[in-house]
Amino acid sequence: MRTLLIRAAFVAFTIPTASAQAAAPAATGETAKGPALVDAKGMTLYTFDKDAAGKSMCNGRCAENWPPLTASSGSAASGDWTTVTRDDGTTQWAYKGKPLYTWAKDTKPGDITGDGFLNGAWHIAKP
Repeated sequence: MRTLLIRAAFVAFTIPTASAQAAAPAATGETAKGPALVDAKGMTLYTFDKDAAGKSMCNGRCAENWPPLTASSGSAASGDWTTVTRDDGTTQWAYKGKPLYTWAKDTKPGDITGDGFLNGAWHIAKP
């Protein structure tokens, strides 16, 4: 009986580890406009209307103001999460095909000061 319990415990602890999927690169947080995708620091993530077909159009000065949610090399896509290669060769996370960014002027988790910026071209990324 003891051996059976030890085996059951071993299986219970090893199976989830072996079959666990990679964690999503973002979480869901609350803002004044409802739920939004947020990065590991809790900062609101945004999408840009000018991005097309899974390509980031925000480069150079734009990317200084709207830092991309970068993915480490070898990051694996899963479900709604994909990656895009930026013009500078770095990899950026995308949700449902839309590259994700933070906004340099948001100073604390929950800030949404970038929503609607540039005549409405920037939007809170919704889960």
